[in-house]
Amino acid sequence: MHIFMLSLTTILLLAIASCSNENEEDKNQIQGAVPIGSEITLEGQLPSSLTNGLSPEEQSKLESEILPSGSPDNQDLEEKFLKLKEDAENGDAKAQTTLGVMYFTGQAISKDESGKILSTDAAKAAAWFHRAALQGNADAEFNLGLMYATGQGGLTQDSTKAVEFFQKAALKGNADAQNNLGAMYQLGEGIEKNDVKAKEWYTKSAAQGNSDAQANLETLD
Repeated sequence: MHIFMLSLTTILLLAIASCSNENEEDKNQIQGAVPIGSEITLEGQLPSSLTNGLSPEEQSKLESEILPSGSPDNQDLEEKFLKLKEDAENGDAKAQTTLGVMYFTGQAISKDESGKILSTDAAKAAAWFHRAALQGNADAEFNLGLMYATGQGGLTQDSTKAVEFFQKAALKGNADAQNNLGAMYQLGEGIEKNDVKAKEWYTKSAAQGNSDAQANLETLD
């Protein structure tokens, strides 16, 4: 039997474009937010993992397909990033979530205390997700659930915490959180094993078109 749970990288990438239903509930229930840390700079080119082995012509073509149309220079990219950072610092939960995604994926570059550039910064990502989750952002809650499930970003692996955040996001209608919450119930991870509850959450997720949840439902038959 194989139970499908969305991976952290997948959902973080999806979170950039998604728009969650935010509310003001449960703002005081999140403990141990990771400190934000040092200043950041924006990476103005494609990561080497995408360009290794490509000819200059191939790299140029890839950049034209991926980088924003009409804004090839770093200055324009930096302006957009600084606006996003300003919105995040001013309390915009969606901007905070997106900024967390950028830190986790390496689109935003940070430095450690010695000045060494970090290719990714999961700890800073977790910090921004905590800020957004305090405002009830479902994407941030789901991302934190995944980080607690895997013990990333300086967070101690904690299945109970993972369930807590999956549940917060699932109750707001996040289909991926609903699927993962169902998996936690089915596996008995962080919560008492309950196939009835697992089926309930899989069904809700599958109704929104989540293919993993649809497959997971079959494992309960």
